[in-house]
Amino acid sequence: MLNWQKYLLITLSIFSLVGAIKGFLECKNKKNAYGKAELFSLIGAFVWGDVVIFGIFWFLISLVILFLKNWVLFLVILSLFWVVRSLGETIFWFNQQFSDKILYPPEKLRFYKVFRNDSVWFIYQIIWQCATTISLLFLIYFATIWLRTN
Repeated sequence: MLNWQKYLLITLSIFSLVGAIKGFLECKNKKNAYGKAELFSLIGAFVWGDVVIFGIFWFLISLVILFLKNWVLFLVILSLFWVVRSLGETIFWFNQQFSDKILYPPEKLRFYKVFRNDSVWFIYQIIWQCATTISLLFLIYFATIWLRTN
């Protein structure tokens, strides 16, 4: 592994561990599991409850990859993670369109200024479908490289 890859993984591990601790405190002490945690979207976490789990996940993955010294395996895991995460988000936004319980009112969402009604929900669904497609493509690409080199 190159030095910049090691430094990136060390940074990811620290960021993830700090996030997991902060997320745990937000959930336990402030009862804020659904509070937005936008900075941690980098690790696939959008609310503090997500940060607890994904923070631990990425902390451990970073340590394992540093130990194994296998950057391509990291890229495979990263791609696989985003396939699964984006599929989940696609399903979430699909369900939000047809649910009586509105978890995210359209007017509070980022793209509401453009779409101006509840169509913003299917816009989020489509965005996550695109993320799934891109992640799956990267997964196939990196997995092929990883299999060839191992």
